[in-house]
Amino acid sequence: MSDPSVLATFSGAMADIVARAAPAVVSVHSRRSRASGFVWKAGLVVTADEALAEEGEVIVRFADGTERPATIAGRDHTTDIALLRVETSNIAPTKLSSAVPALGSLALVVAAERGVPAAALGLISLVGGTWRSLRGGDIDARIELDVRLRPSHEGGLALNGSGDAIGMAVLGARRVLVIPAATIARVASRLETHGRIARGYLGLGLQPVKLDDGIGAMVMSVDKAGPSAAAGIRQGDVIVGWNDEKISGVRALLRALGPDSVGATVDVAVRRGGEPVRVKLTVGERPET
Repeated sequence: MSDPSVLATFSGAMADIVARAAPAVVSVHSRRSRASGFVWKAGLVVTADEALAEEGEVIVRFADGTERPATIAGRDHTTDIALLRVETSNIAPTKLSSAVPALGSLALVVAAERGVPAAALGLISLVGGTWRSLRGGDIDARIELDVRLRPSHEGGLALNGSGDAIGMAVLGARRVLVIPAATIARVASRLETHGRIARGYLGLGLQPVKLDDGIGAMVMSVDKAGPSAAAGIRQGDVIVGWNDEKISGVRALLRALGPDSVGATVDVAVRRGGEPVRVKLTVGERPET
């Protein structure tokens, strides 16, 4: 027969983890939308971008019941990270851990329901390397949770069995994902400084096309005010290389247009009427839409 004290000890340990994390976890209310978030730095709260309304006022409710207005410091749709400015008083910010949890280990999500702390227990169901979201964001590790997550708990803290905050829990397609600490640190820091995440811009409409020796990206349209037009790229050109490397299609080309690409000058290999052409192009910054 199992020792009941073992279960009591385990239960107490989980409750202690939740109690330590809960003071920094908040509810985020925006136009007919409720989510969770956490104090990332003094005066700054991280929440899930997808759960944040596009317009209207934002109210943050803290664990003590206090409500304060917040402003959006920045948001990045591609990584599902939004940053809010709000008075956080004496609440200690969450200390995020860059450790990637082991597959099958315990995981806790600490969220908030109308300001009241809430928790859910589950397992780390999948662990993988870096990946790119459907919206083109670079995520530093693939972490999935086998846990039930209410929509209003999206943006809550994901913790490992030791109580370390490993990231933010969000709703993915038929699964619960963790936006890891490394991604939050990288993206939220840029949002704090610049208010947005810059993305590279070519000013081209592209379509994949099969070639005898691989796949290219055919130029279907050109923004006359964009960087490609300034470099001399024309409608009907087929892009086949990027900095002396063959491209494997349109997606591969778009993957090269991360934040660090803005302002970089690249050597683009083009086929124009079947003839090779080399173009020097300075990557622009994607306009806000």
